[in-house]
Amino acid sequence: MTAVSIAGMGRALPAAVSQHELWDGYFRQRVDSPGFGERIFANSGVVRRHAAVNPLVEDVSRWSTGQRMSRYLAEAVPLGSGAVSSALAEAGIAASEVGLFAVASCTGYVSPGVDVHVAAELGMPVDLRRLVFGHMGCYAAIPALGAVSDYVAARGRPAVLLNVEITSLHVQPSLSRDQVVAHALFSDAAVATVLTPGSGLEVVDLVALTDPGTPDHMTWDVTDLGFRMGLSPKVPDVLAVHLRPAVSELLRRNGVDSVAGWAVHPGGPRILETVEDVLGLPPDALDASRAVLAEHGNCSSATVLLVLQRLLAVDGPIVLLAFGPGLTLYALLLRHQ
Repeated sequence: MTAVSIAGMGRALPAAVSQHELWDGYFRQRVDSPGFGERIFANSGVVRRHAAVNPLVEDVSRWSTGQRMSRYLAEAVPLGSGAVSSALAEAGIAASEVGLFAVASCTGYVSPGVDVHVAAELGMPVDLRRLVFGHMGCYAAIPALGAVSDYVAARGRPAVLLNVEITSLHVQPSLSRDQVVAHALFSDAAVATVLTPGSGLEVVDLVALTDPGTPDHMTWDVTDLGFRMGLSPKVPDVLAVHLRPAVSELLRRNGVDSVAGWAVHPGGPRILETVEDVLGLPPDALDASRAVLAEHGNCSSATVLLVLQRLLAVDGPIVLLAFGPGLTLYALLLRHQ
């Protein structure tokens, strides 16, 4: 098959706000258990986050889902356009050359969608193929990269994947313990990836695994007041069972003996500790993931790509790992060719 490589990446981020400011200025007064909430916020690994909708300025916790979706479009399109423009410039590809434009997001739905608006704004061709990945959660970047890569391999044309998430829209009016954990972590970002035929940082292979017995461990429900996350503390334990078999299979069937870079979705400190322990990684292996968590928070599907951006210069195979509702685990192998 034709080799497919990452030719450029770009990102766009809303204004940052500190974790301490968010806790003291907004969430402290709204959680059911302030002592528990303060510990969660302090130990989340997050120092600052990005908020297109900053609760210190604008409280949307009582907004209807319809109001939130209108705001999603207003925020996602400029962020998406900025990220895609940067990625195309880095790749040296004109918008008019793009054959497929894919968008992955679990934080908003509109039609015509972000894909239509961004494509028109940037001057992509009117016969552009478009693909939307919706409501998959934090792991969506990996299956989306796989599908977009298949298009590039089959058609020999450049393609763009945009991951855009506006989690700040989904502040809930009452915060139970699982909600406190979610609101201590999540953040906003847009990351675009350009894929082209040819050599470079090649998309080699991926594996997927869903544990059918744990669908209730991580949920993302559409309610009348936005989207509400359900998060079980058992998530790291379930992932621990499946991590090594999945990663070992990915490396075995591609003849990889050692990994130079690990781009692991930082779903929280315990997730990263579990990955380290189960895979026996050295202490600095997940530095990039921890740095992204501290500086940007958990930006859902865009996060693992923010980590990857920090590892693009690594000389050797790179493995992306991400997790989400299902419980689902995805792993992707990249290799310089």
